[in-house]
Amino acid sequence: MGVSRVRFSPAPTGSLHVGSARTALFNWLYARHHGGVFVLRIEDTDQSRSRPEWVTGIQEAMQWLGLDWDEGPVLQSERFDDYRVAAEDLVAHGSAYECYCTPEELTARNEQAQAGGKPPGYDGKCRDLTPEQCAEQAAEGRPRTVRFRTPDEGVSHFVDAIRGDVSVEWSSIPDFVIVRSDGNPIFFLANAVDDVAMAITHVIRGEDLIDSTHRVLALRAALGSPEPPVYAHLPLILAPDRSKLSKRHGAIALEEFRDAGYLREAICNYLSLLGWAPDDGREVMDGEEIVAAFDLDGVTHAAAAFDHKKLDWMNGEWMRRLTLDDLEERAWPFAEARFGAGIDRAVFQEALRIGQERAVTLVSLVEQMEFLFVDEAKFETEKDSWDKLAATERVDEILDAVAAHLESCDWPSDALDLRPVLEPLGVKPGKVMHTIYTAVEGRKAGLPLFESIVLLGRERSLARVRAARARLGG
Repeated sequence: MGVSRVRFSPAPTGSLHVGSARTALFNWLYARHHGGVFVLRIEDTDQSRSRPEWVTGIQEAMQWLGLDWDEGPVLQSERFDDYRVAAEDLVAHGSAYECYCTPEELTARNEQAQAGGKPPGYDGKCRDLTPEQCAEQAAEGRPRTVRFRTPDEGVSHFVDAIRGDVSVEWSSIPDFVIVRSDGNPIFFLANAVDDVAMAITHVIRGEDLIDSTHRVLALRAALGSPEPPVYAHLPLILAPDRSKLSKRHGAIALEEFRDAGYLREAICNYLSLLGWAPDDGREVMDGEEIVAAFDLDGVTHAAAAFDHKKLDWMNGEWMRRLTLDDLEERAWPFAEARFGAGIDRAVFQEALRIGQERAVTLVSLVEQMEFLFVDEAKFETEKDSWDKLAATERVDEILDAVAAHLESCDWPSDALDLRPVLEPLGVKPGKVMHTIYTAVEGRKAGLPLFESIVLLGRERSLARVRAARARLGG
């Protein structure tokens, strides 16, 4: 077959979501593993739904992920002449025909057929119009579409690299439109023409497109290209409850993950494991390791569940792999956007150092630093955290003891352990430490407490503990 050629062909009708990103990734991995060519093709034939900003957004999301393409981007909107020539050729050879049925007529006949117990679909009314009849229909101003003539009998069959034999009776596939009444091509035609023109050898895409394969293969054969590419239809990505993945389950667009402070390495790593796994069962792998291990025989046909908690875990693992300098470079834009560029860079660096071990995302790590950079007059505690503090038994004694210690202790240069301060009170530190977190950081959990107190400084830490005690009254 020669050099493998694959393509990622999104429709620019919105943001790049995790399902499409996984498809792009698997194509890229296959091309890189086999030394092949990765083509980016933008399927923007539906001009009413396509937007230039989404074309740009798709490319930016892929670049953020590190998915470089070898050819493209090829825009189908710039290839309409090729599709029209192909459609005319199909009509000339009897593989397609002009159809002049109006949408209203199609709907009425479909409803009548279903009422009579027949399946929906085009009934072939215009299949055998003569050239003269076509001219009469056109003269009446009726809309003209082009339909592909599907076989009346027999079976359409192909072997999928993931699912094995896939077949369907041709009698269940009615003649379908390949050119709209506005002259624009339908997906099936553009897909077939482009895959032939671009010499695509492997079509790796979602299983939601598996039914369209029969139509595309028939079109390829009618266009004189009977040798099909290898098809591999990837499993669906579902929510953890096995329902369709949607916004209600959390972020699903790539820019949402990027803007929430996830690392591209973690996203690529996690997406690679949605429907595929290496033979040795590894989970945390860099790009080179995934490329070396990836192939289609490791892809399952079972649906994969997108688990945000698992992604959080993996992102944390990747954040701990970063050097402190790299972490600072990636986190600084989020800190600058939140706090302004005038914050103390040395304090920021130290906050990164103490927070890296527990970090989940860049954004959550930066959010936990807010207590360090907020003006004291604007320092606030989260309501839920304060309510928990106020309900804690002997919290007044706890805060008094902490305040007394902070006031009198030798100020350390590295860490401050308050657990010995709580021992005389007979309370378990693990049960009440949230009260000190809330008083100092404004929330019941955050950056490591003892290091944070040192970083905040004696005066500010003491003032916050005293302010919390005063707020309790008594």
